Amino acid sequence: MNSSEISRLFAQAELLRQKSSYNDALRTFRIALKKSIAARDMHAAVACLLSIGDVCRMTGDFVNAERAYVKAVTEARKIADTEAAADAHAGWGLSRRGRGDWRLGIVLLKKALQFYRKKRDREGTAFTLWSIAGALRIKGDIPLALEMYQEAFKVFQSFRSHAGVGYCLCGLGGTSRIAGRFKDSLAYYRSANTFFRKLNDTFGTAYSYCGIGNAYRMTGEYRKALTSFSKASRLYRKIGDRVSYAYTLWSIGTTHKMLLDLLSARSYFNEAKGLFKKTKDPRGLIYCQLAYGEIAMLKGHGRKAEKYFRDSLEQAKRYGFRVEQCHATMLISHLAGKKKPLCYNTLGVRLRFTEAPFNIP
Repeated sequence: MNSSEISRLFAQAELLRQKSSYNDALRTFRIALKKSIAARDMHAAVACLLSIGDVCRMTGDFVNAERAYVKAVTEARKIADTEAAADAHAGWGLSRRGRGDWRLGIVLLKKALQFYRKKRDREGTAFTLWSIAGALRIKGDIPLALEMYQEAFKVFQSFRSHAGVGYCLCGLGGTSRIAGRFKDSLAYYRSANTFFRKLNDTFGTAYSYCGIGNAYRMTGEYRKALTSFSKASRLYRKIGDRVSYAYTLWSIGTTHKMLLDLLSARSYFNEAKGLFKKTKDPRGLIYCQLAYGEIAMLKGHGRKAEKYFRDSLEQAKRYGFRVEQCHATMLISHLAGKKKPLCYNTLGVRLRFTEAPFNIP
């Protein structure tokens, strides 16, 4: 960075980001970007665009994150900065993943991974493997997602990245839950929580508390689950992470649904739905639709429930979300009183549902 003022602003914004003060960080990065463009310092401008993309993505503003990353790719190519272009492709891929587009997300992430491996960049390789694993989890390729998280875990361990190890543990925890391995899920999230609290990583701590809550929920320890969700919610509200907070609200709603407190459950689902709409998250909206359908079913409103379930199935097929397709199919079958083999086995997951309310992972 050619200007000492731009360097100072960038360092200040980075410090704010590390403290999870995302709104202030974003404001400062944008000031630094304007000054970089005015000074025709395009290397600094690209660095600012990458950071703006990262902060927007962390707070669930995937549209503006993608715009920043695409602009970063364009400008990085002009100045022949191949590393920055790879970083931008990785961020762009994560933004597409966040909007439910795991297909393009994986394409963009693999492009970045190819560069990092060629350059023997262990940090970039590990981060991209972790990102691809998350996209595979959304796709519903659970066994391969677990493999990729393990591969990323080993690379992060090789250069002693405690934060990277923590995020891999969270990824393994969430994917293990979907796979039906609830004890493994709890163990992974507890280990991650220990890492993040030592690192004073607010986002990681919140992420792990939410995971711990979901693991407790899946084993029927609902009061413990609500305690962990409360800790996660407080931290997510503090840093302004709408995406993760929305999923936490859905998890709280599902816990109340399992306790047959349907009024409270619907209230949490409504709040989660509002955030999923703002962040344009189709997968989150599908989970809310399934939840509304189940509440209707529990109240004896079969036709209403079926409409919710079939709409969910249609959306899950549209986006290629395999696990959510299974959930919708299972609920439609239960509503019709049919006992037919479920599709979970074809995904390599051990989920068994027998009676309502259903504890969707």
